[in-house]
Amino acid sequence: MDVGLAVVFQGTNKDLTDHQVYQQDLRIGMMAEELGFQSIWGIEHHFTDYTMCPDPVQFLSYFAAKSEKLLLGTMVIVLPWHDPMRVAEEVSMLDNMSNGRMILGIGRGLGRVEFDGFGKDMNISREYFTESAQMILDGLEKGYCEFNGEHIKQVRRDIRPAPFKSFKGRTYAAAVSPESSQIMAKLGVGILIIPQKPWHHVERELVDYRRIYREVNKAEPPAPILAGFTYCDENADRAEEMATKWIGGYYRTAMEHYEMASDHLNTTKGYESYAGLNKHIANDADGSIEFFKSIQVYGTPEQCYEKIKGFTQRTGAGAYNAFFNFAGMPIVDVEASMRLFAKEVMPEVKKLPGKPLMEVMKEAAE
Repeated sequence: MDVGLAVVFQGTNKDLTDHQVYQQDLRIGMMAEELGFQSIWGIEHHFTDYTMCPDPVQFLSYFAAKSEKLLLGTMVIVLPWHDPMRVAEEVSMLDNMSNGRMILGIGRGLGRVEFDGFGKDMNISREYFTESAQMILDGLEKGYCEFNGEHIKQVRRDIRPAPFKSFKGRTYAAAVSPESSQIMAKLGVGILIIPQKPWHHVERELVDYRRIYREVNKAEPPAPILAGFTYCDENADRAEEMATKWIGGYYRTAMEHYEMASDHLNTTKGYESYAGLNKHIANDADGSIEFFKSIQVYGTPEQCYEKIKGFTQRTGAGAYNAFFNFAGMPIVDVEASMRLFAKEVMPEVKKLPGKPLMEVMKEAAE
């Protein structure tokens, strides 16, 4: 099983400037290869201190030059905020520069502040995402983009630099709603799981995803990639305390950014599946935070390993991506957690079932 490092650039510590946040998280990213992580991942968000990485492809270009080994993943490019022709070009450019090390992660977005900031209508995000993904994925295989959809009109134009190998087997999508999982199956892409809801819901949606994937693509779907907010400490009590403060603190920022206690998602087309979550958060915010913490990875090295093992067994995930720096956690604690995880947890996680992503990518390209 592969283990990756996700860098989020949260600016919620008011004692740090944005520049200081960037210097800290870039330093965390520079530790990835040294500590044995096999990939590095960037997350797209705009306009607020929730996550200050407006361009994950540009972020990954930095690490494409810093390392010749790390795989470079987007988690995710939010397609409704972009011109799909430009996305296809930028993805192909990074893949050419990195000699084929990019893993393409895509999604449709959830933050109203971001849709409004770009003047995009959330009510058509699912349709726009689907058309955009179809055009980009088809274009990366053919070497040119051409599309005549309801929302996207693209005359035929070549992608330059031209894609030089297939993105099949190395394209994943974040899917939170049941409807999105089915769309990803039809698109022929893998699933990125960022835990937010009870595991039995995730398992049920994966059953439908795998069934549809097999029917449409006449092949087995790739193993999902599991992500998690991670804190590792030798002392179980301290790990519990830190998880409550920082993992819980992260989820408070997420609730604010996504307006989870409001009802606007319930009345926005394509987001109706969030109604139950929003109602629960509005009625019991503290309980929601405690639940979110419970589905993340924290504890002693042994506890972290057992949680990853259990979560991946439930989902069939073949890789784990860890977030270490979030909610303004002191950098000394971030680095200590990350180093302990790399030393004592990661070697055991790598022994869990799963095929290395580089091997998956090579097989897909053949």
